[in-house]
Amino acid sequence: MSIVVRTLSERVFDIVREQIVVGELATDMPIRQDALAAELGVSKIPVREALARLEQEGLLISHPNRGYLVRPMSAAEADEIYALRLALEPAAAAFAAVHADDADREEAQRVYERLDAAASDNLADVAVRNRDFHTALVRVGGRLLTTQMVERLSILSERYVVAHLEPSGRESRAHLEHRQLLDAWMARDGDTVEHLLTEHIKATLADLKAQLKVAV
Repeated sequence: MSIVVRTLSERVFDIVREQIVVGELATDMPIRQDALAAELGVSKIPVREALARLEQEGLLISHPNRGYLVRPMSAAEADEIYALRLALEPAAAAFAAVHADDADREEAQRVYERLDAAASDNLADVAVRNRDFHTALVRVGGRLLTTQMVERLSILSERYVVAHLEPSGRESRAHLEHRQLLDAWMARDGDTVEHLLTEHIKATLADLKAQLKVAV
């Protein structure tokens, strides 16, 4: 029984997370558990668990009288998320590049290929593959806490990744930057990895801040 409920909860989590990431759920519209359960054909238990997890991930906000609402995107939040990524991710990826073994490099290549193969018209999938790629570059070296923090920030970044990739031309630039980053990582060139990843994150943040300010 518990296995079935947990599986349903994960499915509901994935469905709602994708709707949030691609902007299908408006920030000012409450998510009603009864309606969502009926729509997905499940009980309220997995829906409640999924929504609570999405709140923990920072994608939803719970209000006593309105239920769950999608956490609004903002230039200020993007600035905070990407500043934290800058503080952690480039140095962690550089460390991992130097300490990765052949199996680690094979896995990083596979993760990159999955990102490369992600359909450009499914930006939610691209966002997940992007998170997997960035996390793979820091996972090596036994730094579990650092990896968890980077993954957490990558999850919070997903909506911003989608927003960043929507304007024409940015996906091609991101693809090139990821390829260059992987090449340096595979070559154990920690200094270049740190530089490229720093510039990649900075460029994304600059685009986002301009984009979000215009939207406001």
